[in-house]
Amino acid sequence: MYTEFLTLLFAAVLLVAVFRRLGLPAILAYLIAGILLGPHGLAWATEQAMMHTLGELGVVFLMFSLGLEFSLSKLIAMRSLVIGVGGLQVILTTALFCWIGWLWGLTLPQALVVAGTLSLSSTAVVIKQLGEQKQLHTRRAQLGVSVLLFQDLAVVPLLVMIPILAEPEAQGDALLVAVAWASIKGLLALLGLLAVGKWLLPSLFHEVARARSDELFVLSALLVALLAASLTQWMGLSMALGAFLAGMMLGESHYRHQLEVDIKPFRDVLMGLFFITIGMAMDWQQVAHHWWQVTGIVVLLVLFKSVLVLLAGRLMGERKRDAMAAGIMLSQVGEFGFVLLALALNHGLLGQDIVSLLIGIGVISIAITPWLVGRSQELARWLTRSSLLSQSEVAQSGLSKSGHVIIAGFGRAGQTCARFLKLEGIPFLALDLDPERVNEAKLAGEQVAFGDASRREILLAAGLQRARLVIVTFDDAKRIGAMLSLIPGLAEGVKIVVRTQDDRLLEQYKQAGAHEVVPESQEGTLMLVSHLLLHCDVPIGRVIRRMEQERNSQYSFLHGFYWGGQSAPDLERDQNLERLHPLVLSEQAWAIGHKVQELSLEAVHIKEVQRGGDVLEPRAELLLGVGDTLVLFGTNAAIEQAEQRLLEGH
Repeated sequence: MYTEFLTLLFAAVLLVAVFRRLGLPAILAYLIAGILLGPHGLAWATEQAMMHTLGELGVVFLMFSLGLEFSLSKLIAMRSLVIGVGGLQVILTTALFCWIGWLWGLTLPQALVVAGTLSLSSTAVVIKQLGEQKQLHTRRAQLGVSVLLFQDLAVVPLLVMIPILAEPEAQGDALLVAVAWASIKGLLALLGLLAVGKWLLPSLFHEVARARSDELFVLSALLVALLAASLTQWMGLSMALGAFLAGMMLGESHYRHQLEVDIKPFRDVLMGLFFITIGMAMDWQQVAHHWWQVTGIVVLLVLFKSVLVLLAGRLMGERKRDAMAAGIMLSQVGEFGFVLLALALNHGLLGQDIVSLLIGIGVISIAITPWLVGRSQELARWLTRSSLLSQSEVAQSGLSKSGHVIIAGFGRAGQTCARFLKLEGIPFLALDLDPERVNEAKLAGEQVAFGDASRREILLAAGLQRARLVIVTFDDAKRIGAMLSLIPGLAEGVKIVVRTQDDRLLEQYKQAGAHEVVPESQEGTLMLVSHLLLHCDVPIGRVIRRMEQERNSQYSFLHGFYWGGQSAPDLERDQNLERLHPLVLSEQAWAIGHKVQELSLEAVHIKEVQRGGDVLEPRAELLLGVGDTLVLFGTNAAIEQAEQRLLEGH
């Protein structure tokens, strides 16, 4: 027993570390560990009794934590989203999958449990992915969190129902009576625990807190969670229900945050063991044998849940794209779905075959969740917005404009350009691919439309042939190249100004048709130098002339610089980036006694030769001597070849 437990723990640690490096959820690592080492895998861990007991404790602590996070005030504040969108999603999804399961040949109780399992999504995985991608503030994330909150609440009646549905005699009227009796017992448990939580537990934890003992506080929290779980189990209900109620009654107290911190290590470890036991229950050979069914159900799961969340969101007045993106994010099977499967399997309501297939569906759906969350906005935009609709919106905005400026990209640079154009009374139309930015800007009265400025029909709809100028403010070489190839053929007299991060593609863009290319890094440096020279009392006329000379020479004076220890690691990634490099000619150097014209350095240019404190111009007839310092200018690879040539002669 101990060896098996140690083996599973070692495998879990290893897989969690690997999966975190791959950007995959830790839940998936626990499930895979159970599948690999369980009785249907390598059979290194076949004794599930102890693991199952520990797993049940993990579920208890998970529900206790959920109760702590449950906030009645938060529910009231978000009631339109939680109850409206979340309630509709759970009802519609459960009804649809229950009907499909019944058509598939499942009994009504089995179909209800399967449908309830598939209707739930993973709170832990989705919120973690949204947090890592800094999307929690978006409307689609708020929709998703609202649905998840209602799903978490919907787990409670499902936990109550499964033991009742598993009873063979619970049919027809008997089932209704059993449900009513369970509801009464659940209500009594709720009232009893709330009474305890209001009058007894605050005093208890006050005394515990006065003792200033971390161990006593942790033990008290564990004892409360387990006592509440035991109470509901004694009443014929699930242990998870009691733990949830205990957490809920402590959630409004000022001990909540400390309880969350103290319970989290136990919850995470035991929940990991619970998911390992779930993985051990999966027969991977059966899943592989029915791979086409499992794959098909995963595809249908993603499709149906996305569409149903879209439908629920639209019924509650939400934007189509936000609702679709939220549905895509919530299209996996959640951790509470596995809790329901384990409970149904223990009560004999579902057989091992069905549970294995459902676990396989859950594993695959969780595995693709990071990808779906990261691309939810892009997929939602593609699914909900046709090119014709985008073109018509742009055409409506650009129909009345003439002699205007088309701003491609409405980020910070694009918005700054728009503000100065408005100051001068110059009409403009901005195009952007961020629907939230476009929506906010349009609400504020900005002349902006959703559209891809690198597409021919969008440019024509924006009134390109009537425009005076197009300014490109985004830095996407592929899209900029497409615009430069399109615009001259569509509107020959329209000027094009391109903003880039640096000047690496400056010549390429100019040859492609750009009238002016503005590299931010070089222009920022010129502005810094102009301020420097002015503060050094250089006449403003000379400063302006120097700046214009540098722009006309395509920033040649700014090309090349000396690499230091901090910049080299980044710059070495681009072998085409030019730099300066000094080389001192020693007595053994091949170049000693040779003229500059004899060096044949090809791609490398000698900017200057330093000799005895003097700076010499590298004329062709200049004879090199010992101690000369050559300042070389070229790419990293070319300078390495030139150095070898100068020192060794080849």
